[in-house]
Amino acid sequence: MNKRDFVLSLVSPSYTRGAVPAAFFLHFDEQFRRGRAAIDKHLEFFRFTGMDIVKIQFELPMPHVDIASARDWEKLPQLDRDFFAPQLEVVKGLVSEAKREALVILTLYSSFMLANQMTDADVVTRAISDTPDAFKRGIGRITDNLLAFVRECIRMGLDGFYTSTQGGEAGHLADPSSFDECVRPYDLAVMDAINEACEFSILHVCDYHLPYSDLSPFSDYPGQVVNTPLELAGGKIGAREVAKMFGRPFMGGLERKGVIAKGTPEQIRTAVREAIAGAPDRYILGADCTVPADTPWENLRIAIEASHANRE
Repeated sequence: MNKRDFVLSLVSPSYTRGAVPAAFFLHFDEQFRRGRAAIDKHLEFFRFTGMDIVKIQFELPMPHVDIASARDWEKLPQLDRDFFAPQLEVVKGLVSEAKREALVILTLYSSFMLANQMTDADVVTRAISDTPDAFKRGIGRITDNLLAFVRECIRMGLDGFYTSTQGGEAGHLADPSSFDECVRPYDLAVMDAINEACEFSILHVCDYHLPYSDLSPFSDYPGQVVNTPLELAGGKIGAREVAKMFGRPFMGGLERKGVIAKGTPEQIRTAVREAIAGAPDRYILGADCTVPADTPWENLRIAIEASHANRE
């Protein structure tokens, strides 16, 4: 069984757990974010660690737009294929060179996350609270840009996406109900389109900036696998509980800044065994988010080898 079939077997009705697939993701240095250098670095990382998925990092800086009034949300630009060309070049290269070995997916930041990148987090938060209709016109433009980019990636043969959502963390928005009005519909517009066209994507509920008090609001988001933190604002949640809540395989189990980043080989192997012991049958070993860029690749290889060696 190759790595593609190994991972796709998780969503097969006939799945029987044996070795556990694994994957970890990190950002590469600036010189490895475009062109041939990016393609080669992704392949080097994939093959050195032995992981089971090729995930392409999205490394395209967004244009900055100054938002001084509600009307300025109309200034968000339409981003055409030429704008996305550097990222599409990396997608094309990795699809060509790695798709025979493994599923190739791409990190996709949500429209809300890109709005924060294009303006400022405080500006976005105030707009959602004070001028939601204007903000929705802006995030709608971003969503249209994302959909065009997604369709081009799929046309190139990309298997799927690692779709990230933010904005629903505890205390992020002054009125939590505004998430349902100003963020969720735009998340789902992109994720539903992906789900219709791709057989494999990972839903990532991202706590990079703030923790969540409850993951259940995202349980209806699309994605064949779910990747979430297990540390919530009110305490811990179990991997099996997450899998049951979302009704799909779970990916994660290791904290991105914990043992995987700075532990000894034996500490890493112990953490992997403990994560697998507490995981659902349909499971991908991973971190709760992108691991620090300076994480030793050898640490990741040790964890992945331990995951592959685990058999019930």
